Amino acid sequence: MTKVLVTGCAGFIGSHLVDKLLEQGYKVTGVDCFTDYYQREIKEANISNALQNKNFKLIEEDILKMDKFPDVDYVFHLAAQAGVRASWGKSFEIYTRNNVEATQRLLEFYKDREIKKFVYASSSSIYGDAELPMKENSLLKPVSPYGVTKLAGENLCYLYWKNYRVPTVSLRYFTVYGPRQRPDMAIHKFVKTILNNEEIIVYGDGEQTRDFTYVTDAVEATILAAKGDFVGAVFNIGGGSRISVNDLIKKIEEITEKNADVTYAEKQKGDVKATQADTSRAVELLGWKPKVDVDEGLKKYIKGDTI
Repeated sequence: MTKVLVTGCAGFIGSHLVDKLLEQGYKVTGVDCFTDYYQREIKEANISNALQNKNFKLIEEDILKMDKFPDVDYVFHLAAQAGVRASWGKSFEIYTRNNVEATQRLLEFYKDREIKKFVYASSSSIYGDAELPMKENSLLKPVSPYGVTKLAGENLCYLYWKNYRVPTVSLRYFTVYGPRQRPDMAIHKFVKTILNNEEIIVYGDGEQTRDFTYVTDAVEATILAAKGDFVGAVFNIGGGSRISVNDLIKKIEEITEKNADVTYAEKQKGDVKATQADTSRAVELLGWKPKVDVDEGLKKYIKGDTI
């Protein structure tokens, strides 16, 4: 039975990946230290099904405090400190620790092991305010400390491939959403506040756009990247549903049949004006393309679909 390691296994994307790998017959070891970025009970619920599966083992541990990691065929490194707006000031130390040092620790361990692939979860935040559509060979100039640490993780993956032939691949996820998404994520907050007749705070004028990616599409791309022959490479993973925040709120209003109470506030530091993924490389080399557009994805999320 093929063995895999998933770090950040109790998180949003990580828990969906664990479920899909178990469904496909893999033996999964998950590592998660349950940071306090959001409530532990949410993460516990994320992996409640996996914990009932005999092929899943949970290691509750901080990556930087682990002496060794399991012998596996594939490593999926999704553990990270999330959040663009929270990454400034004194919090930066948490981001460098969990996003840079933890990535280096894993790569250092597995450079001497025979693994088939090391898949690193990167982010569209590494682009900053790049020209659209964002291409893998675009000039990378992140505008948030979070983006800086995710780019550092990518660079570590490349140098361990270049120097030690660790078979790395980095995936630049574009605004993934869906069931289990973190409480701080926009769609979660917007839906919750509209349903509860509460005020929505939009930072900026609401005309900033994002390329939204449904979580099942992101998971499919992640598994395809592990199985593919390409190493030392990076791929954009975007859903192809680029819309503004204002239009996103309108769509949620239509689906919920409720009106939003929107207040506009000052733009937050680190927020980019727009994202749009050029996914032609993933389409050509991984045979991947997104299946769920934002209209379908919002409907699935709001009506409570679990996948």
